[in-house]
Amino acid sequence: MVKFSKLFFYLTVALIFIWQLPWCYSFFTAKASQKPFTLYSCVVDDFVMSGKDNTGKFCKTDLHGNLYTDHQFDSILPCFYSRQLLADDRFPETIKEIPVTYREVQSSLFTFRSTPYGINAPKLSIFPLLESMSGRVDLKMPDDVFRITNKAIEFVDAETNSVNIDKSAMFTDMLDTKGFRFPASYIAGNPTSKKEYDEGYLILDNDGKLFHLKQTKGRPYVRHIPLPDGIVLKYLYVTEFRDKNLIGLVTDTNNNFYALKSKSCELARIDIKGFDPETSAITIIGNMFDWTVRVTSASDDIYYAIDATDFSCITTYNVPSPDDSFADVLSALIPPVKIHFNDGNSKYVFPRIRLLQ
Repeated sequence: MVKFSKLFFYLTVALIFIWQLPWCYSFFTAKASQKPFTLYSCVVDDFVMSGKDNTGKFCKTDLHGNLYTDHQFDSILPCFYSRQLLADDRFPETIKEIPVTYREVQSSLFTFRSTPYGINAPKLSIFPLLESMSGRVDLKMPDDVFRITNKAIEFVDAETNSVNIDKSAMFTDMLDTKGFRFPASYIAGNPTSKKEYDEGYLILDNDGKLFHLKQTKGRPYVRHIPLPDGIVLKYLYVTEFRDKNLIGLVTDTNNNFYALKSKSCELARIDIKGFDPETSAITIIGNMFDWTVRVTSASDDIYYAIDATDFSCITTYNVPSPDDSFADVLSALIPPVKIHFNDGNSKYVFPRIRLLQ
């Protein structure tokens, strides 16, 4: 019994050592992010950034080392700083020799973000379906929610917890008519009334076919969106950007990234490489001329300048993670095995064991 107790004690100490020492290593080697705010400028055809340089001095520059004043920086990013330019009475009549108005520029601005922490999380099973054509300016949350079962779509009254049989049958019949095969394998939407308009949900059925579902004047709107041969979609995002040019953004099983156009429902491939929503974060800041796409992984940040018309890549900028000699010294002292319960890429909590490189 004594031998067993000692063995249990030493094993417990070893597990705590393996668990806590890598945490201490990460704690002492952690550094505040010094990455500057970076955008692509269609005026100077280069990435420009605002932040601290290697000496700690705040500056605004481009990749070629050219320095800009605040006024100059506003002018080379006329879409992003359109409000400031308008306030200064400096808003341009043309951008890239194309006549523009302040309203056009403002309506084309958008931001989009996806993180692994949001992807690797428990999935919802019930969703509110807003009325997309209420005739009112403000959207209103409905009194019911829907769920998709193995045989039908069901609308459940939130107050009485009872199924609305007539409404459920109406939407189920429409899905059946459009060729939907129950159950749904993926449902994506923005279940909030804090947006300018509602595009409902993008849904993958049990066969992987893509459908667009929303409610218009109390009636179901269901559209089957054909996919090109060989494309198997995996993750869906409903965008609801102000200019209404896109329904959403999607990825496939090969980590290709696509824009889903509103009018034609055509999939257009966005020319970025290897974006895996489960392991990489993506941030997009877009305007009517170009998108600045930042893909963040454990090893680096890659910035893409994407043409807003055909989604081709204009240029890229790679920011690798900085080397740290102090971290290299400490890494030699920690055990080759790491145990941890939390992960920055997931909301699930459970023991994880991995070998350190």
